[in-house]
Amino acid sequence: MVTTIGVQTTGQGLVEFTPQVQAAVAEARVTEGLCTVMIQHTSASLTIQENADPSARHDLEGWLSRLVPEDDPHFTHTHEGADDMPSHIKAALTSTTLSIPIARGHLALGTWQGIYVWEHRRRGSTRTCVIHIGS
Repeated sequence: MVTTIGVQTTGQGLVEFTPQVQAAVAEARVTEGLCTVMIQHTSASLTIQENADPSARHDLEGWLSRLVPEDDPHFTHTHEGADDMPSHIKAALTSTTLSIPIARGHLALGTWQGIYVWEHRRRGSTRTCVIHIGS
């Protein structure tokens, strides 16, 4: 089964969408298999991260922004703003595809794990994610 969902972001940061992915798994009625999620964008990415303490996500966002700062004078791809090229680099350094096992009809995530879109642009957007569920 393949389905597409939109995840609304409001600017740079992590947006959890684990419930939407789990709903797709439930709809597919697969008890054991694999769920693959891919984001169809080059300035946002995917990650599995802690979903209990928001300070972990805040620290990740700050660290990545320090690693790839805006306004680097070496960037030539700047026509969409100072956050454009850094967003592409951040997406290249993280993940655009995740694979999560399905066990007993549920995503085999750990207790504190959630699936996130990691928005790298300052402005919000609806990010399209394709979900493939197979047994």
